[in-house]
Amino acid sequence: MSRAADTGARGSLETVRPRARTGRWTRRNFLGFALIGLAPKTQRAIIGGFADDGHGPGHALRDHSQFPSARRTMKIPVVIVGGGIAGLSAAWRLDKRGFRDFVLLEMHGQAGGNARWGENEITAYPWAAHYVPVPGKTTALVRELFEELGVLRNGVWDDRYLCFSPQERLFLHGRWQEGIEPAVGSTARDREDFSRFGDCIRQFRATGEFTIPMDLGAKPSQLDRLSIAAWLRQERFTSRYLYWYINYACRDDYGALAGDTSAWAGIHYFASRDPEEKGPLTWPEGNGWISRKLLAKLEHYVRTGTMAHRIRREGNRLQVSAGDTDYLADFVIFAAPSFLASHLSDDAPAIPNFVYSPWLTANITLDRLPRAQGMETAWDNVIYDSPALGYVVATHQSLRTHEDRSVWTFYWSLAEGPPAANRRLLLEYDWDWWKAAILADLERAHPDIRNCVSRIDILRLGHAMARPVVGFLESQERRNLINSRGNLLFANADLSGFSIFEEAQYRGIQAAERVLARLGR
Repeated sequence: MSRAADTGARGSLETVRPRARTGRWTRRNFLGFALIGLAPKTQRAIIGGFADDGHGPGHALRDHSQFPSARRTMKIPVVIVGGGIAGLSAAWRLDKRGFRDFVLLEMHGQAGGNARWGENEITAYPWAAHYVPVPGKTTALVRELFEELGVLRNGVWDDRYLCFSPQERLFLHGRWQEGIEPAVGSTARDREDFSRFGDCIRQFRATGEFTIPMDLGAKPSQLDRLSIAAWLRQERFTSRYLYWYINYACRDDYGALAGDTSAWAGIHYFASRDPEEKGPLTWPEGNGWISRKLLAKLEHYVRTGTMAHRIRREGNRLQVSAGDTDYLADFVIFAAPSFLASHLSDDAPAIPNFVYSPWLTANITLDRLPRAQGMETAWDNVIYDSPALGYVVATHQSLRTHEDRSVWTFYWSLAEGPPAANRRLLLEYDWDWWKAAILADLERAHPDIRNCVSRIDILRLGHAMARPVVGFLESQERRNLINSRGNLLFANADLSGFSIFEEAQYRGIQAAERVLARLGR
Protein backbone atom coordinates (compact mmCIF):
# COMPACT_ATOMS: atom_id res chain seq x y z
CA MET A 1 0.00 0.00 0.00
CA SER A 2 1.17 3.54 -0.69
CA ARG A 3 0.55 1.21 -1.49
CA ALA A 4 -1.26 2.81 1.61
CA ALA A 5 -1.50 6.12 3.26
CA ASP A 6 1.42 8.26 3.98
CA THR A 7 3.06 6.99 0.84
CA GLY A 8 2.62 5.25 -2.46
CA ALA A 9 4.30 4.79 -5.83
CA ARG A 10 3.96 7.69 -8.19
CA GLY A 11 5.71 8.61 -11.37
CA SER A 12 5.69 9.27 -15.06
CA LEU A 13 4.08 6.84 -17.46
CA GLU A 14 7.49 5.27 -17.90
CA THR A 15 8.14 4.69 -14.17
CA VAL A 16 4.77 4.44 -12.43
CA ARG A 17 3.81 1.44 -10.30
CA PRO A 18 0.02 1.27 -10.40
CA ARG A 19 -2.81 -0.96 -9.14
CA ALA A 20 -6.57 -1.66 -10.01
CA ARG A 21 -9.43 -3.46 -11.72
CA THR A 22 -12.26 -2.41 -13.98
CA GLY A 23 -15.19 -4.46 -12.62
CA ARG A 24 -17.48 -3.78 -9.67
CA TRP A 25 -16.65 -5.77 -6.54
CA THR A 26 -20.00 -6.61 -4.93
CA ARG A 27 -20.91 -8.69 -1.89
CA ARG A 28 -21.75 -11.56 -4.24
CA ASN A 29 -18.35 -11.19 -5.92
CA PHE A 30 -16.69 -11.38 -2.51
CA LEU A 31 -18.54 -14.56 -1.65
CA GLY A 32 -17.85 -16.19 -5.00
CA PHE A 33 -14.19 -15.29 -4.80
CA ALA A 34 -13.94 -16.80 -1.35
CA LEU A 35 -15.45 -20.09 -2.43
CA ILE A 36 -12.72 -20.49 -5.04
CA GLY A 37 -10.16 -20.56 -2.27
CA LEU A 38 -12.11 -22.74 0.14
CA ALA A 39 -11.70 -25.94 -1.87
CA PRO A 40 -9.40 -28.26 0.14
CA LYS A 41 -6.43 -28.50 -2.20
CA THR A 42 -3.77 -29.34 0.37
CA GLN A 43 -3.45 -30.67 3.89
CA ARG A 44 -0.67 -28.24 4.70
CA ALA A 45 -1.47 -26.25 7.81
CA ILE A 46 -1.30 -22.47 7.46
CA ILE A 47 -1.38 -20.46 10.67
CA GLY A 48 -1.73 -16.75 11.36
CA GLY A 49 -4.28 -14.17 12.46
CA PHE A 50 -5.23 -10.51 12.42
CA ALA A 51 -2.64 -7.93 13.41
CA ASP A 52 -3.60 -5.05 15.69
CA ASP A 53 -5.49 -2.55 13.54
CA GLY A 54 -7.02 -0.35 16.23
CA HIS A 55 -10.63 -0.55 15.08
CA GLY A 56 -11.81 -1.38 18.62
CA PRO A 57 -10.49 1.83 20.24
CA GLY A 58 -11.42 3.77 17.13
CA HIS A 59 -15.02 2.61 17.31
CA ALA A 60 -15.13 3.43 21.03
CA LEU A 61 -14.13 6.96 20.08
CA ARG A 62 -16.73 7.11 17.32
CA ASP A 63 -19.44 5.83 19.65
CA HIS A 64 -18.54 8.34 22.42
CA SER A 65 -17.76 5.58 24.91
CA GLN A 66 -16.69 6.43 28.43
CA PHE A 67 -12.93 6.54 29.03
CA PRO A 68 -11.21 6.42 32.45
CA SER A 69 -10.65 9.76 34.14
CA ALA A 70 -7.15 11.21 34.18
CA ARG A 71 -4.99 10.75 37.26
CA ARG A 72 -2.74 13.72 36.59
CA THR A 73 -2.47 16.96 34.61
CA MET A 74 0.65 17.99 32.71
CA LYS A 75 1.26 21.45 31.28
CA ILE A 76 3.19 21.33 28.03
CA PRO A 77 3.37 23.82 25.13
CA VAL A 78 2.72 21.40 22.25
CA VAL A 79 0.93 18.06 21.88
CA ILE A 80 1.10 16.08 18.65
CA VAL A 81 -1.80 13.65 18.16
CA GLY A 82 -0.91 10.78 15.83
CA GLY A 83 2.42 9.05 15.28
CA GLY A 84 2.33 8.35 11.55
CA ILE A 85 4.72 10.03 9.12
CA ALA A 86 2.95 13.39 9.51
CA GLY A 87 3.23 13.34 13.31
CA LEU A 88 6.80 12.06 13.29
CA SER A 89 7.74 14.73 10.75
CA ALA A 90 6.24 17.47 12.93
CA ALA A 91 8.22 16.11 15.87
CA TRP A 92 11.40 15.90 13.77
CA ARG A 93 11.03 19.53 12.75
CA LEU A 94 10.36 20.80 16.28
CA ASP A 95 13.33 18.89 17.63
CA LYS A 96 15.61 19.98 14.81
CA ARG A 97 14.69 23.62 15.45
CA GLY A 98 15.77 23.19 19.05
CA PHE A 99 12.23 23.12 20.50
CA ARG A 100 11.92 20.13 22.81
CA ASP A 101 8.97 20.84 25.09
CA PHE A 102 6.36 18.65 23.42
CA VAL A 103 4.90 15.16 23.44
CA LEU A 104 3.60 12.87 20.68
CA LEU A 105 0.62 10.59 21.43
CA GLU A 106 0.14 7.39 19.41
CA MET A 107 -2.78 5.01 19.98
CA HIS A 108 -1.01 1.90 18.64
CA GLY A 109 1.72 0.02 20.44
CA GLN A 110 4.02 0.93 17.55
CA ALA A 111 4.29 4.36 15.94
CA GLY A 112 4.61 4.81 12.19
CA GLY A 113 1.00 4.72 11.00
CA ASN A 114 0.96 3.29 7.49
CA ALA A 115 4.76 3.13 7.73
CA ARG A 116 4.70 0.51 10.49
CA TRP A 117 6.67 -2.69 10.10
CA GLY A 118 7.02 -6.22 11.41
CA GLU A 119 9.79 -8.80 11.63
CA ASN A 120 10.18 -12.56 11.87
CA GLU A 121 13.08 -15.01 11.76
CA ILE A 122 13.38 -14.52 7.98
CA THR A 123 13.26 -10.76 7.49
CA ALA A 124 11.76 -7.44 8.44
CA TYR A 125 8.71 -6.51 6.33
CA PRO A 126 6.32 -3.59 5.80
CA TRP A 127 2.75 -3.47 6.97
CA ALA A 128 1.74 -0.97 4.33
CA ALA A 129 3.87 1.78 2.73
CA HIS A 130 6.94 0.17 1.26
CA TYR A 131 8.94 2.68 -0.76
CA VAL A 132 9.55 6.32 -1.67
CA PRO A 133 10.16 7.32 -5.28
CA VAL A 134 13.55 9.00 -5.64
CA PRO A 135 12.82 12.65 -4.81
CA GLY A 136 13.69 15.27 -7.39
CA LYS A 137 15.87 18.25 -6.60
CA THR A 138 12.82 20.41 -5.89
CA THR A 139 11.60 18.03 -3.16
CA ALA A 140 13.78 19.76 -0.60
CA LEU A 141 12.25 18.43 2.63
CA VAL A 142 12.51 14.77 1.66
CA ARG A 143 16.09 15.25 0.50
CA GLU A 144 16.92 17.04 3.76
CA LEU A 145 15.64 14.07 5.75
CA PHE A 146 17.41 11.49 3.58
CA GLU A 147 20.68 13.37 3.87
CA GLU A 148 20.31 13.24 7.64
CA LEU A 149 19.54 9.50 7.52
CA GLY A 150 22.48 8.74 5.22
CA VAL A 151 20.40 7.72 2.22
CA LEU A 152 21.71 10.69 0.21
CA ARG A 153 25.39 11.64 0.51
CA ASN A 154 26.94 14.53 -1.43
CA GLY A 155 24.13 14.38 -3.95
CA VAL A 156 24.51 10.62 -4.55
CA TRP A 157 21.92 8.02 -3.51
CA ASP A 158 23.23 5.04 -1.56
CA ASP A 159 22.93 2.02 -3.86
CA ARG A 160 21.84 -0.20 -0.97
CA TYR A 161 18.52 1.64 -0.84
CA LEU A 162 17.77 1.82 -4.57
CA CYS A 163 15.49 -1.00 -5.61
CA PHE A 164 17.43 -3.92 -7.11
CA SER A 165 16.47 -5.45 -10.46
CA PRO A 166 14.14 -6.88 -11.54
CA GLN A 167 11.81 -4.24 -10.13
CA GLU A 168 8.40 -5.06 -11.59
CA ARG A 169 6.57 -7.78 -13.45
CA LEU A 170 2.99 -8.45 -14.57
CA PHE A 171 1.22 -11.80 -14.90
CA LEU A 172 -0.77 -11.47 -18.12
CA HIS A 173 -2.32 -14.12 -20.40
CA GLY A 174 -0.74 -16.97 -18.46
CA ARG A 175 2.81 -15.72 -18.23
CA TRP A 176 4.98 -13.10 -16.57
CA GLN A 177 6.24 -10.07 -18.46
CA GLU A 178 8.77 -7.47 -17.33
CA GLY A 179 7.22 -4.16 -16.24
CA ILE A 180 3.63 -3.41 -15.29
CA GLU A 181 2.52 -1.60 -18.44
CA PRO A 182 0.68 -4.42 -20.32
CA ALA A 183 2.59 -5.55 -23.40
CA VAL A 184 1.71 -9.21 -23.99
CA GLY A 185 -0.99 -9.30 -26.67
CA SER A 186 -1.07 -5.53 -27.13
CA THR A 187 -2.37 -4.20 -30.45
CA ALA A 188 -1.23 -1.29 -32.57
CA ARG A 189 -4.17 0.71 -31.16
CA ASP A 190 -3.04 -0.07 -27.59
CA ARG A 191 0.46 1.14 -28.35
CA GLU A 192 -0.87 4.26 -30.05
CA ASP A 193 -3.04 5.11 -27.01
CA PHE A 194 -0.14 4.63 -24.61
CA SER A 195 2.08 6.83 -26.77
CA ARG A 196 -0.56 9.56 -26.99
CA PHE A 197 -1.21 9.38 -23.25
CA GLY A 198 2.53 9.79 -22.65
CA ASP A 199 2.49 12.91 -24.83
CA CYS A 200 -0.38 14.33 -22.76
CA ILE A 201 1.53 13.68 -19.54
CA ARG A 202 4.62 15.45 -20.84
CA GLN A 203 2.50 18.48 -21.68
CA PHE A 204 0.90 18.48 -18.23
CA ARG A 205 4.29 18.11 -16.57
CA ALA A 206 5.58 21.14 -18.47
CA THR A 207 2.86 23.38 -16.94
CA GLY A 208 4.49 23.18 -13.49
CA GLU A 209 1.07 22.64 -11.86
CA PHE A 210 1.68 19.00 -10.91
CA THR A 211 4.25 19.19 -8.15
CA ILE A 212 5.25 17.38 -4.97
CA PRO A 213 4.30 18.71 -2.51
CA MET A 214 1.11 19.50 -4.42
CA ASP A 215 0.65 22.91 -2.74
CA LEU A 216 3.66 24.27 -4.63
CA GLY A 217 1.93 24.09 -7.99
CA ALA A 218 -1.76 23.24 -7.68
CA LYS A 219 -4.25 25.73 -9.12
CA PRO A 220 -8.03 25.59 -9.64
CA SER A 221 -8.53 23.34 -12.63
CA GLN A 222 -11.30 22.09 -14.88
CA LEU A 223 -9.65 18.68 -14.56
CA ASP A 224 -10.90 18.48 -10.97
CA ARG A 225 -14.50 18.67 -12.18
CA LEU A 226 -14.55 15.27 -13.84
CA SER A 227 -13.11 11.84 -13.14
CA ILE A 228 -9.97 10.52 -14.78
CA ALA A 229 -12.11 7.81 -16.42
CA ALA A 230 -14.36 10.53 -17.90
CA TRP A 231 -11.28 12.43 -19.08
CA LEU A 232 -9.97 9.33 -20.87
CA ARG A 233 -13.29 8.99 -22.68
CA GLN A 234 -13.35 12.70 -23.45
CA GLU A 235 -9.91 12.41 -25.04
CA ARG A 236 -11.08 9.38 -27.06
CA PHE A 237 -8.74 6.81 -25.55
CA THR A 238 -10.09 3.32 -26.17
CA SER A 239 -7.37 0.82 -25.20
CA ARG A 240 -8.61 -1.55 -22.51
CA TYR A 241 -4.98 -2.02 -21.46
CA LEU A 242 -4.64 1.73 -20.89
CA TYR A 243 -7.91 1.84 -18.95
CA TRP A 244 -6.72 -1.04 -16.75
CA TYR A 245 -3.37 0.65 -16.24
CA ILE A 246 -4.86 4.01 -15.18
CA ASN A 247 -7.46 2.29 -13.03
CA TYR A 248 -4.71 0.31 -11.37
CA ALA A 249 -2.70 3.48 -10.72
CA CYS A 250 -5.68 5.07 -8.98
CA ARG A 251 -6.17 2.04 -6.76
CA ASP A 252 -2.50 1.98 -5.85
CA ASP A 253 -2.21 5.55 -4.57
CA TYR A 254 -5.81 6.40 -3.81
CA GLY A 255 -7.65 3.14 -3.12
CA ALA A 256 -10.24 4.30 -5.65
CA LEU A 257 -11.40 3.33 -9.11
CA ALA A 258 -10.63 5.67 -12.01
CA GLY A 259 -14.34 6.53 -12.15
CA ASP A 260 -14.18 7.80 -8.56
CA THR A 261 -10.90 9.76 -8.87
CA SER A 262 -10.49 13.38 -9.89
CA ALA A 263 -8.87 13.72 -13.30
CA TRP A 264 -6.48 16.26 -11.78
CA ALA A 265 -5.31 13.68 -9.23
CA GLY A 266 -5.12 10.93 -11.83
CA ILE A 267 -2.87 13.09 -13.99
CA HIS A 268 -0.84 14.23 -10.97
CA TYR A 269 0.04 10.58 -10.33
CA PHE A 270 1.98 10.53 -13.61
CA ALA A 271 2.95 14.17 -14.22
CA SER A 272 4.42 14.95 -10.79
CA ARG A 273 7.56 12.83 -11.24
CA ASP A 274 10.71 13.23 -13.24
CA PRO A 275 10.49 10.67 -16.08
CA GLU A 276 14.21 9.99 -15.74
CA GLU A 277 14.09 9.15 -12.03
CA LYS A 278 15.85 6.00 -10.91
CA GLY A 279 14.60 3.96 -8.04
CA PRO A 280 12.48 3.72 -6.06
CA LEU A 281 14.08 3.81 -2.62
CA THR A 282 13.07 0.77 -0.61
CA TRP A 283 14.04 -1.37 2.37
CA PRO A 284 13.02 -4.84 3.63
CA GLU A 285 10.60 -3.24 6.11
CA GLY A 286 9.48 -0.66 3.54
CA ASN A 287 8.92 2.82 4.93
CA GLY A 288 9.11 1.26 8.36
CA TRP A 289 12.86 1.81 7.94
CA ILE A 290 12.22 5.57 7.92
CA SER A 291 9.90 5.30 10.94
CA ARG A 292 12.56 3.32 12.81
CA LYS A 293 15.21 5.94 12.13
CA LEU A 294 12.93 8.80 13.17
CA LEU A 295 11.84 6.98 16.33
CA ALA A 296 15.48 6.41 17.31
CA LYS A 297 15.87 10.20 17.28
CA LEU A 298 12.50 11.05 18.83
CA GLU A 299 11.62 8.16 21.14
CA HIS A 300 11.73 10.26 24.32
CA TYR A 301 8.86 12.40 23.00
CA VAL A 302 6.67 9.48 21.90
CA ARG A 303 3.95 7.86 24.06
CA THR A 304 2.72 4.71 22.32
CA GLY A 305 -0.41 2.85 23.38
CA THR A 306 -1.85 6.24 24.39
CA MET A 307 -4.98 7.26 22.50
CA ALA A 308 -6.17 10.84 22.72
CA HIS A 309 -9.91 10.60 23.33
CA ARG A 310 -10.92 14.15 24.17
CA ILE A 311 -9.74 17.67 23.27
CA ARG A 312 -11.51 20.49 25.08
CA ARG A 313 -10.86 24.18 25.45
CA GLU A 314 -9.57 25.44 28.81
CA GLY A 315 -9.34 29.21 28.50
CA ASN A 316 -6.72 29.94 25.85
CA ARG A 317 -5.32 26.43 26.01
CA LEU A 318 -6.42 23.00 24.86
CA GLN A 319 -6.72 20.04 27.22
CA VAL A 320 -5.90 16.71 25.59
CA SER A 321 -7.12 13.68 27.52
CA ALA A 322 -5.10 10.55 26.76
CA GLY A 323 -4.43 7.50 28.91
CA ASP A 324 -4.15 8.52 32.55
CA THR A 325 -3.10 12.11 31.75
CA ASP A 326 -4.71 15.42 30.84
CA TYR A 327 -2.19 17.43 28.81
CA LEU A 328 -2.76 21.19 28.99
CA ALA A 329 -1.26 22.58 25.77
CA ASP A 330 -0.85 25.92 24.03
CA PHE A 331 -1.05 24.16 20.65
CA VAL A 332 -2.23 20.78 19.38
CA ILE A 333 -0.96 19.43 16.06
CA PHE A 334 -3.60 16.95 14.91
CA ALA A 335 -1.63 14.57 12.69
CA ALA A 336 -4.12 11.69 12.86
CA PRO A 337 -6.69 11.37 10.02
CA SER A 338 -8.61 14.64 10.06
CA PHE A 339 -12.08 13.09 10.25
CA LEU A 340 -11.29 11.85 13.76
CA ALA A 341 -10.93 15.36 15.15
CA SER A 342 -14.67 16.03 15.32
CA HIS A 343 -15.04 12.94 17.53
CA LEU A 344 -12.56 14.43 20.01
CA SER A 345 -13.19 18.15 19.91
CA ASP A 346 -16.25 20.37 19.73
CA ASP A 347 -14.04 22.97 18.01
CA ALA A 348 -13.19 20.67 15.09
CA PRO A 349 -15.48 20.78 12.06
CA ALA A 350 -17.17 17.70 10.67
CA ILE A 351 -15.85 16.91 7.19
CA PRO A 352 -18.50 14.71 5.56
CA ASN A 353 -17.02 15.13 2.07
CA PHE A 354 -13.64 13.67 2.99
CA VAL A 355 -13.59 10.09 1.69
CA TYR A 356 -11.24 7.39 3.01
CA SER A 357 -10.41 4.07 1.37
CA PRO A 358 -10.39 0.74 3.24
CA TRP A 359 -7.48 -1.62 2.65
CA LEU A 360 -6.27 -5.03 3.64
CA THR A 361 -2.60 -6.03 3.72
CA ALA A 362 -1.12 -9.42 4.55
CA ASN A 363 2.37 -10.64 5.28
CA ILE A 364 2.78 -14.13 3.86
CA THR A 365 5.59 -16.34 5.15
CA LEU A 366 6.87 -18.83 2.58
CA ASP A 367 8.97 -21.80 3.63
CA ARG A 368 9.89 -22.32 0.01
CA LEU A 369 9.44 -20.25 -3.11
CA PRO A 370 6.88 -21.22 -5.78
CA ARG A 371 8.14 -22.92 -8.91
CA ALA A 372 9.79 -20.53 -11.36
CA GLN A 373 7.63 -19.61 -14.35
CA GLY A 374 9.96 -18.23 -16.95
CA MET A 375 10.98 -15.03 -15.17
CA GLU A 376 12.81 -14.21 -11.98
CA THR A 377 10.66 -12.96 -9.10
CA ALA A 378 10.62 -9.15 -9.06
CA TRP A 379 10.32 -6.76 -6.14
CA ASP A 380 6.78 -5.76 -7.21
CA ASN A 381 4.61 -8.53 -8.67
CA VAL A 382 1.15 -7.87 -10.12
CA ILE A 383 -1.58 -10.09 -11.56
CA TYR A 384 -3.53 -8.51 -14.42
CA ASP A 385 -7.23 -7.89 -13.73
CA SER A 386 -6.97 -9.17 -10.16
CA PRO A 387 -9.27 -7.63 -7.55
CA ALA A 388 -6.14 -7.32 -5.39
CA LEU A 389 -2.96 -5.36 -6.02
CA GLY A 390 -0.20 -7.96 -6.04
CA TYR A 391 2.70 -8.33 -3.63
CA VAL A 392 6.20 -7.06 -2.89
CA VAL A 393 9.05 -9.29 -1.76
CA ALA A 394 10.60 -8.28 1.57
CA THR A 395 13.80 -10.23 0.87
CA HIS A 396 14.33 -8.63 -2.54
CA GLN A 397 16.99 -6.23 -1.21
CA SER A 398 18.93 -9.05 0.45
CA LEU A 399 22.57 -9.43 -0.60
CA ARG A 400 22.44 -13.20 -0.12
CA THR A 401 23.08 -15.18 -3.28
CA HIS A 402 20.14 -17.52 -2.63
CA GLU A 403 16.89 -17.27 -0.66
CA ASP A 404 15.00 -20.45 0.28
CA ARG A 405 12.42 -18.63 2.41
CA SER A 406 10.77 -15.26 2.05
CA VAL A 407 7.98 -12.94 3.15
CA TRP A 408 5.60 -11.43 0.62
CA THR A 409 3.55 -8.36 1.52
CA PHE A 410 0.18 -8.63 -0.24
CA TYR A 411 -2.04 -5.58 -0.90
CA TRP A 412 -5.76 -5.32 -1.51
CA SER A 413 -7.55 -1.98 -1.76
CA LEU A 414 -11.31 -2.41 -1.49
CA ALA A 415 -12.17 0.20 -4.09
CA GLU A 416 -15.31 -1.27 -5.69
CA GLY A 417 -18.48 -0.15 -3.97
CA PRO A 418 -19.14 2.27 -1.10
CA PRO A 419 -16.21 2.59 1.34
CA ALA A 420 -18.48 2.28 4.40
CA ALA A 421 -19.86 -1.04 3.13
CA ASN A 422 -16.35 -2.31 2.44
CA ARG A 423 -15.26 -1.34 5.94
CA ARG A 424 -18.04 -3.55 7.26
CA LEU A 425 -16.85 -6.40 5.03
CA LEU A 426 -13.34 -6.08 6.45
CA LEU A 427 -14.71 -6.83 9.91
CA GLU A 428 -17.46 -9.24 8.93
CA TYR A 429 -15.28 -11.89 7.33
CA ASP A 430 -12.96 -13.88 9.56
CA TRP A 431 -9.29 -14.67 9.07
CA ASP A 432 -10.00 -18.04 7.40
CA TRP A 433 -12.12 -16.30 4.77
CA TRP A 434 -9.49 -13.69 3.93
CA LYS A 435 -6.74 -16.33 3.96
CA ALA A 436 -8.68 -18.37 1.39
CA ALA A 437 -9.34 -15.32 -0.77
CA ILE A 438 -5.66 -14.30 -0.75
CA LEU A 439 -4.49 -17.80 -1.69
CA ALA A 440 -7.09 -18.05 -4.45
CA ASP A 441 -5.84 -14.82 -5.97
CA LEU A 442 -2.17 -15.83 -5.82
CA GLU A 443 -2.91 -19.30 -7.14
CA ARG A 444 -3.71 -17.92 -10.58
CA ALA A 445 -0.04 -17.03 -11.04
CA HIS A 446 1.46 -19.57 -8.61
CA PRO A 447 -0.40 -22.93 -8.84
CA ASP A 448 1.69 -24.45 -6.03
CA ILE A 449 1.36 -21.52 -3.61
CA ARG A 450 -0.61 -23.51 -1.01
CA ASN A 451 2.32 -25.86 -0.55
CA CYS A 452 4.74 -22.98 -0.02
CA VAL A 453 2.98 -20.86 2.62
CA SER A 454 3.24 -21.55 6.36
CA ARG A 455 1.76 -18.36 7.82
CA ILE A 456 -0.48 -15.43 6.81
CA ASP A 457 -0.85 -12.39 9.07
CA ILE A 458 -3.47 -9.84 8.05
CA LEU A 459 -3.88 -6.14 8.83
CA ARG A 460 -7.24 -4.44 8.21
CA LEU A 461 -7.17 -0.67 7.63
CA GLY A 462 -10.65 0.83 7.57
CA HIS A 463 -9.49 4.37 6.76
CA ALA A 464 -6.15 3.68 5.14
CA MET A 465 -5.89 6.69 2.86
CA ALA A 466 -7.70 9.77 1.63
CA ARG A 467 -9.41 9.64 -1.77
CA PRO A 468 -9.02 12.59 -4.17
CA VAL A 469 -12.62 12.47 -5.36
CA VAL A 470 -13.94 14.78 -8.05
CA GLY A 471 -13.91 18.32 -6.65
CA PHE A 472 -11.36 17.68 -3.88
CA LEU A 473 -8.91 20.29 -5.15
CA GLU A 474 -11.23 23.25 -4.54
CA SER A 475 -13.00 21.70 -1.55
CA GLN A 476 -13.83 24.37 1.03
CA GLU A 477 -13.62 21.76 3.80
CA ARG A 478 -10.03 20.99 2.81
CA ARG A 479 -9.12 24.67 2.62
CA ASN A 480 -10.66 25.38 6.01
CA LEU A 481 -8.51 22.72 7.67
CA ILE A 482 -5.33 23.90 5.95
CA ASN A 483 -5.95 27.53 6.92
CA SER A 484 -7.17 26.88 10.46
CA ARG A 485 -6.04 29.84 12.60
CA GLY A 486 -6.79 28.57 16.09
CA ASN A 487 -4.45 26.59 18.29
CA LEU A 488 -5.72 23.27 16.88
CA LEU A 489 -3.64 22.74 13.71
CA PHE A 490 -4.21 19.94 11.21
CA ALA A 491 -1.31 18.05 9.68
CA ASN A 492 -2.42 14.76 8.09
CA ALA A 493 -1.67 13.90 4.45
CA ASP A 494 -5.44 13.95 3.83
CA LEU A 495 -5.13 17.75 3.66
CA SER A 496 -3.53 17.14 0.27
CA GLY A 497 -6.41 14.91 -0.78
CA PHE A 498 -4.17 11.87 -1.17
CA SER A 499 -1.75 10.07 1.12
CA ILE A 500 1.85 9.67 0.04
CA PHE A 501 5.02 9.98 2.09
CA GLU A 502 6.01 13.40 0.72
CA GLU A 503 2.60 14.94 1.42
CA ALA A 504 2.48 13.54 4.97
CA GLN A 505 5.97 14.86 5.68
CA TYR A 506 5.13 18.28 4.21
CA ARG A 507 1.91 18.69 6.20
CA GLY A 508 3.62 17.70 9.45
CA ILE A 509 6.51 20.10 8.90
CA GLN A 510 4.19 22.93 7.86
CA ALA A 511 2.20 22.56 11.09
CA ALA A 512 5.40 22.50 13.17
CA GLU A 513 6.69 25.65 11.49
CA ARG A 514 3.40 27.47 12.15
CA VAL A 515 3.55 26.51 15.82
CA LEU A 516 7.14 27.67 16.14
CA ALA A 517 6.33 31.00 14.48
CA ARG A 518 3.44 31.62 16.86
CA LEU A 519 5.58 30.67 19.84
CA GLY A 520 8.17 33.20 18.70
CA ARG A 521 10.68 30.48 17.80
